Amino acid sequence: MPINNTDFSRLEHKLRRQVAKASGDFGLLEAGDRIMVCLSGGKDSYAMLSLLQLIQRKAPFKFDLVAVNLDQKQPGFPEHVLPEYLADQGVEFKIIEEDTYSIVKEIIPEGKTTCGLCSRLRRGILYRVADELGCNKLALGHHQDDLVETLFLNMFFGGKMKAMPPKLLSDDGQHVVIRPLAYVREKDLIQYAESKAYPIIPCNLCGSQDNLQRQAIKHMLQQWDQINPGRVDNIAQSMCHVVPSHLSDSDLFNFKALKPTDNPILKRCNWFTTATSEAY
Repeated sequence: MPINNTDFSRLEHKLRRQVAKASGDFGLLEAGDRIMVCLSGGKDSYAMLSLLQLIQRKAPFKFDLVAVNLDQKQPGFPEHVLPEYLADQGVEFKIIEEDTYSIVKEIIPEGKTTCGLCSRLRRGILYRVADELGCNKLALGHHQDDLVETLFLNMFFGGKMKAMPPKLLSDDGQHVVIRPLAYVREKDLIQYAESKAYPIIPCNLCGSQDNLQRQAIKHMLQQWDQINPGRVDNIAQSMCHVVPSHLSDSDLFNFKALKPTDNPILKRCNWFTTATSEAY
């Protein structure tokens, strides 16, 4: 439900502040950047574009935005919606038409998840277009909930503590991918999108499949948020404060090199510090 003007202004200020903080913490937006904003037609990418435009107008340095949509030719996709919206916004944009939908349907058996192949095809196309448009960064609309969900997916099914980073370098080292919404909660984006009345295009690609493990993780986190508000925020915070010496990855911390010290004063200090940290 849309909110009143005062509450909307507070919400927009909060979201803009969170995007600006993520940019400052991770170097997402820099002078001279030409950023390709990947727009799907969902609430997250619409909100990302709006917030980046707000920051662009107020930032003390200049950077350019180019909105790009990949029309993957899935049935029922309303081709007119995004061009009309973007033209009305006065933002530079490009619509790419690539029939990846048919390729995925041809290769992946019915009932199997299509995310892996779909994302690889989409990523390759977007990297190519970024080069053609002279963009040095690609902005994706993943929010804080997406990052936390990915952390648990990798822990539960991959045996790794790994999530979506706010900023990464592509495998070939040629493209920088940024996630400006890394500090933004999905529930705030839902409220913001409803108030902005974006022309949302329903997703019927891989992200909408009911049998995805991500959907189960999302449901788990939503339950946690209802029972213990703030828990998801705390998990997200923990991803920013990793202590390798208190985990078990010998590649990140040299456990073998740990030796007791001969200094009795340091021994007492280290004992107190260790006992205190372990108590918490």
